[in-house]
Amino acid sequence: MPKLKTNRGAAKRFSRTGGGGFKRAHAYKNHILTKKSTKRKRQLRATPQVKDAEQAAVRRMLPYS
Repeated sequence: MPKLKTNRGAAKRFSRTGGGGFKRAHAYKNHILTKKSTKRKRQLRATPQVKDAEQAAVRRMLPYS
């Protein structure tokens, strides 16, 4: 069976956690931060995990992670 290709866009956006899930970044944290409140920016700092419904799709895109 041939080797599988990793989706390079997904590889840059998701990384594996110790428990087998995937970490992801928050949206809305890149630019025009002056008008966003400190509370909002602080809450965007947290590292969320990919939801269970999306796990299979991410796992398919990252076969060797």
